[in-house]
Amino acid sequence: MNVLIAEDEGLAAERLVSMIQKYDSSISILDQVDTVSQIRQAIVSGKKIDLLFLDIQLADGKSFEVFDSVSTDIPIVFTTAYDQYALKAFQHHSIDYLLKPIQQEDLTRALDKYNRLNSKTQIDPQTLQSLRELMEHKIPSYKQRIVVKAGNKITFKQAADAAYFYADGKEAYLVTQKENRKHLVAYTLEELEEMLHPNDFFRISRKYIVRADAIAEVKGTMTTRLEVKLNQPCQHDLTVSRERTADFKKWLDR
Repeated sequence: MNVLIAEDEGLAAERLVSMIQKYDSSISILDQVDTVSQIRQAIVSGKKIDLLFLDIQLADGKSFEVFDSVSTDIPIVFTTAYDQYALKAFQHHSIDYLLKPIQQEDLTRALDKYNRLNSKTQIDPQTLQSLRELMEHKIPSYKQRIVVKAGNKITFKQAADAAYFYADGKEAYLVTQKENRKHLVAYTLEELEEMLHPNDFFRISRKYIVRADAIAEVKGTMTTRLEVKLNQPCQHDLTVSRERTADFKKWLDR
C-alpha cells in the first residue's frame, strides 16, 4: 500500500508515520507534505497513491481546498483536532476521521476499515448519523490533556497545569505552572486556541496563549499596550497585541 501524508506539524507527522509502520511495516510512505498545493501536485503527478492521510488545517489553508481544483477517488483518512469539520470530511471519499492526538487503536481501526472495504469508500449510515449528531451537539468539548514530547517518548500534560503556550517558528511549547518547564506540543497555536477552554485561556498575540490563573497582574505600557505578568518567572515578553486588547479586557472581567 502506498500512502501520502499531509501534515504541517513535524512531530505529528513523525508520530503518524511511526504508528502506520507499527501497524504494517510493508506500507510505503510515498511522501510527507504540508501544504494544499503539494497535495495537488502529488495527486496530478500520476504516482500511485492508495490512501491519503490529510490534516484538515495545513500551512496554506484547509485540505478540503484541493478538491476545488482536483478530482480524485483516492480514499482519505482525515486527521485533525477540529470536530466541526467531521461531516464535510466524510463527504470527500473519507475512509475515516481521526481526532488528534491520534491513538494507535484508532489508526488500526481506520486501516482495518480500509482493508475491509477493499479501497471502496462508502460510509455506513450509522457512522454518518453519529457524525451528524457530533456536528449538531451544542456543548463544545475542550481538551483536558495535551500531548507533549519528552525525549523519544510521547506523553501528556493536563491543560490545567499550563501557565502559557508559545510559538517558536513552526513549533509550539507548553510551559507548566509548578515546574516552570517547557514541553514541545503536537499542535499549532491556532489548533490550541480552538481546543482550550476560552474561559481559562486567551491568545494575547500571534505567539502567546496565557492561562487566567497564571496571571499575577496586567500593566499598561507607554504605548498603551498591555503587559501580562505571571505569578512565576517568565523569559518571554507577554504583551497583548493592540487588536486583541479590548477582547482581553472583557475576558479578564468575566
